[in-house]
Amino acid sequence: MIYRFCAQTDSGLTRENNEDAVGFDESAGVAILADGMGGYNAGEVASSMATSIINSEMSRWLTESAATATVQDIRRALEICVGNANSAVFRAAHANAHYSGMGTTLVAGVFRGADLVIGHIGDSRCYRLRQGELVQITRDHSLLQEQIDAGLLTPEQAALSMNKNLVTRALGVDDAVLLEVHEHAVEPGDVYLMCSDGLSDMVRDQDIAKILQMPLAAELRAKALVDTANAHGGRDNITVLLVQAEMGAEKRGLMARLLGK
Repeated sequence: MIYRFCAQTDSGLTRENNEDAVGFDESAGVAILADGMGGYNAGEVASSMATSIINSEMSRWLTESAATATVQDIRRALEICVGNANSAVFRAAHANAHYSGMGTTLVAGVFRGADLVIGHIGDSRCYRLRQGELVQITRDHSLLQEQIDAGLLTPEQAALSMNKNLVTRALGVDDAVLLEVHEHAVEPGDVYLMCSDGLSDMVRDQDIAKILQMPLAAELRAKALVDTANAHGGRDNITVLLVQAEMGAEKRGLMARLLGK
């Protein structure tokens, strides 16, 4: 499997600075997106620290261990790297008064072979588009999601709520953090979208799906997502990271021969 990565971030129409951060290492198959929170520029610091630490540590570990690492090894390595990032942000928040209380949501994925190991904290999301169907493969750690799960709100009511930004987990606010991790089988043609809530709060899932299916280069689809969020109000920072799964050249050649093409 071959993976193509691209990302775009924008401050939106109402925020002066961008507290989102995004990073990836295409050769290692690592993708990370974070949405910071905190006063002054603290959210920007938290999200930047988290993406930088996790991207660097995971990429280095994967480069050294790629030949022998199992999915369970990758899962454990991701948990350790996120734990290290959490400790670094937590220490920085306590060492500098301007950074007090800072933290960040996070979604991080490792694409390797036909497997995806995805971990998340808070309400930054990962979607998968497969054969025209868009599915959210992460579940928000938020007050709204808890109310939906408890039957207190319908998804339609939640979409109109004023409490969209109340997350129940964040990286860096405590000395330990719980990363929710799942594994998924990847198929050729899949498109994975990681995004901050600046996209998901502004653009309906069905409209996201339509944009992802446009016959455009990935970079243009990413831009179209950001532009649509801004067209709908752009009330928050908007960050998107697209990962396109394609069949490797050797596999495509074998399939072509089998099909007589």
